[in-house]
Amino acid sequence: MIKPALHHVTFKTTRLAEMIAWYQAVIGAEVNFRDPGAAWLTNDAANHRIAFLALPGLADDPGKSGHTGMHHSAFEYASFADLMTSFDRLRQARIEPAFCLDHGLTISMYYKDPDGNFVELQCDSYSDWTQSTAWMRTSPDFAANPIGTFFDPARVLERHKAGETFERLHTDMRGGAYLPNPLPQIM
Repeated sequence: MIKPALHHVTFKTTRLAEMIAWYQAVIGAEVNFRDPGAAWLTNDAANHRIAFLALPGLADDPGKSGHTGMHHSAFEYASFADLMTSFDRLRQARIEPAFCLDHGLTISMYYKDPDGNFVELQCDSYSDWTQSTAWMRTSPDFAANPIGTFFDPARVLERHKAGETFERLHTDMRGGAYLPNPLPQIM
């Protein structure tokens, strides 16, 4: 079997300009082509990674969070430091995550775009997909808690800036030492 790599995600939207601006701010996307009803953006060398269709007749779905469909798309940073730097940058731009989870294998921050789609920004906890995959497959901790433990990113950033090691932060986040109050909803 020849396995293809995921190339892009396309969203239907009634907020084309807002969506473009949000993805530019959050993931550094650049528009490669735009017309009145669509746009194609990328944040790397690909021709596009995100596309938007803003066609006549589309309407917002007020029950979206209770319907089946994609829960989120995800983008990975090379390190925990990069993830925290991006959190700090976005927070200063008044873009806050809806919730954050230490999944064990990844540290993840979930944001909502202008249409209410979740976008996960994450880093691999092991900086090595082979190790994180092995942990996922064999860890009793992951089997007991595959969704993860919520954490307050502002408190984690404060400890990170104070010089706390990733290993200590990861252990404490997974153990519940940085729980937000109140606990957020993931839908």
